[in-house]
Amino acid sequence: MDFNDILELLQQRANRPLSLKELQEMLDLNAGERKMLGKTLKDMVRDGSLVQLKGGRFALPHKVNLVVGTISVHRDGYGFVSPADEKAQDVFIPARHVRPAMHGDMVVVRLERSARTGKPEGRVIRVEKRAHRTLVGRYQLEHGVGYVAPVDSRLQDDILIPPGASGSARQGQMVLVDIENYPGRSRGAVGRITEVIGDATDPEVEIKIAAIQFSLPYEFSAEALSAAGRVPLEVSNEDLSAREDLRHVNFVTIDGETAKDFDDAVAIALSADGYRLWVAIADVAHYVAVGSAIDKEALERGTSVYFPGACLPMLPEALSNGICSLNPQVDRLVMVAELDFDASGKRVGMRFCQAVMHSRARLTYTTVAAILVEEDPVARIQHEALVADLELMHELAELRIACRHQRGSLDFDLPEAQIVLDLQGRPENIIRTERNLAHRLIEEFMLAANEAVALWLVQQREPMIFRVHESPSEGKMAAFQEFIAYFNQGISLPVEGVKPKLLQEFLERVAGQPEEQVINHVLLRSLPQAYYSVNNLGHFGLAADNYCHFTSPIRRYPDLMVHRVLKKKLEKATSAGQLSELPLAEIAQIASVAERRAMEAERDIVKLKKCQFVTDKVGEKFSGMVTSVHAFGFFVELYEIYVEGLVHVSSLEDDFYQYEEDRHRLIGMNRRREFSIGSTVEVSVHKVDLDRREIDFRLVEEKHLVRGTRREGRRKSKRQ
Repeated sequence: MDFNDILELLQQRANRPLSLKELQEMLDLNAGERKMLGKTLKDMVRDGSLVQLKGGRFALPHKVNLVVGTISVHRDGYGFVSPADEKAQDVFIPARHVRPAMHGDMVVVRLERSARTGKPEGRVIRVEKRAHRTLVGRYQLEHGVGYVAPVDSRLQDDILIPPGASGSARQGQMVLVDIENYPGRSRGAVGRITEVIGDATDPEVEIKIAAIQFSLPYEFSAEALSAAGRVPLEVSNEDLSAREDLRHVNFVTIDGETAKDFDDAVAIALSADGYRLWVAIADVAHYVAVGSAIDKEALERGTSVYFPGACLPMLPEALSNGICSLNPQVDRLVMVAELDFDASGKRVGMRFCQAVMHSRARLTYTTVAAILVEEDPVARIQHEALVADLELMHELAELRIACRHQRGSLDFDLPEAQIVLDLQGRPENIIRTERNLAHRLIEEFMLAANEAVALWLVQQREPMIFRVHESPSEGKMAAFQEFIAYFNQGISLPVEGVKPKLLQEFLERVAGQPEEQVINHVLLRSLPQAYYSVNNLGHFGLAADNYCHFTSPIRRYPDLMVHRVLKKKLEKATSAGQLSELPLAEIAQIASVAERRAMEAERDIVKLKKCQFVTDKVGEKFSGMVTSVHAFGFFVELYEIYVEGLVHVSSLEDDFYQYEEDRHRLIGMNRRREFSIGSTVEVSVHKVDLDRREIDFRLVEEKHLVRGTRREGRRKSKRQ
């Protein structure tokens, strides 16, 4: 007896909800199976496969006009429920029918029809599982009544704090609150403050708030710190047994100016057929034993999280910035990919080993670009012993770029925001950063190493964690095809599915045109997100059949797992012990969730810093480009400073505007004035909401546009 037996019975043979006893009889179970059925039914109710009705009867949700799923609440109060059945459509929940649910809860929804519009909608009738036990928010005290306003704008209701439950919290402080009573249909939630986090304007408090809000572990356990304290500070002679000695090879690290954890080092030499490249990666697996306190913490974190001016590392600092970091002028243990390329840049050989290395220098992207691109004489003299190697690396990187290009690899070279902080951690400037030659050089070598390791382990038939990127759906590509048609651009979608080469050729066709950046953004949004999997589904964006993450074990747990698999194979150990305490598939899932969680937290802090930066610029005017359009307005990215804000449709007073979703535009119903992606507009900063991470712009109107269009203005002049 399993889930499928129960589902089949309720779908095919039951014409009404059934009790536990009726299910036991109809399934013809033995005594042991009868006892297990109750637990199985509870599990099925918990995951949304079944609903339990009054009287203890069970049914399939759709048979009783119910939907079970997770509710997402919009900041304006309404919500959508994503059904547990992935084939079913989301259900709209009007604001008046959301309670007693909170954002993220698993709920049971009754399907109804709106009395006003006749359209289908839902009403929350029960909460099956609460998403939040604790919340972070701002403590407020008004007229003697205390409450906490949650930081997450999707959590609509304030949490009432009864007298005596506020602890030492003061007005305006950020606090952690335990929910003691959840909201009902006509009453709000009640809680107790358990921790005062601090002043909302303190940069350290901002990081802690983000960690709590996005469930990021931000403090290492005493056990993990104790274990990290016992890690040696230097490589010992005992560590060198059975390792290749590569200390004579001219390895260097190339990273950003602020980097402290150096995962990778590279070296190069000419070979008889072309080039030999060494990619050395910190041997974290040597210091982090399977199932140890450090290993468990690393898996829970999944990845390091990088904020402007701060980091929540995956490993304790003694490892991440110490013995595992490939610091200059010290011996370090590494896993090495030795890759041979012919004169055209094609890989012709690969070998892997455990080794010891000695980095010659810690270089930055800026320094390498100064040497290779700007040919700065001071930089070239300062690093004279490395210039010849860097020029060889440049040659090989260009060849590798050409090879990837030939097979159809996509390259979205989009700018990112770099937030410059002052000594107090406040944003001083926000600038656009773009990859220079040094970034691309290191990126190419890391891609080459990741591909080579994945291919070799596949050839060895070793189970492992892949980095996969699936091809875009037919629907997404059809929508993209429709979008680019409005720029007089087009692609022909093959029946068998789109290939990366087709998209690459299209991106080259629009390169340099006014709509290039807009099309790049929309295409990127049309592609699925990459994730970790034990199934080798290939990497669409890189046009690679085999790909994994191998090059950053200090900051990504899947890389550490790949190292363990590689070590096992290199040591030719048939029973080298467990690679992990959990199945690889479960680790891949945990890592994928942790990555998305970290990305959301990083974006949240970047948004906060951007809001802080423009707080004193209210009323100032800027030029910008429309980056996305919605029914409620359009977002504008400023040219001068790299921030984005919303022009709400309600602020457009010259006309009534209609949203055309298929054309990504708002268009005036009378004057036909249009706002679409890529349009240049003049705006002023109207309002900044730090708690919601929102910037509101207002359009700077020319007088003739407020009264009418240019054409109408000219007609009036002629009549006059």
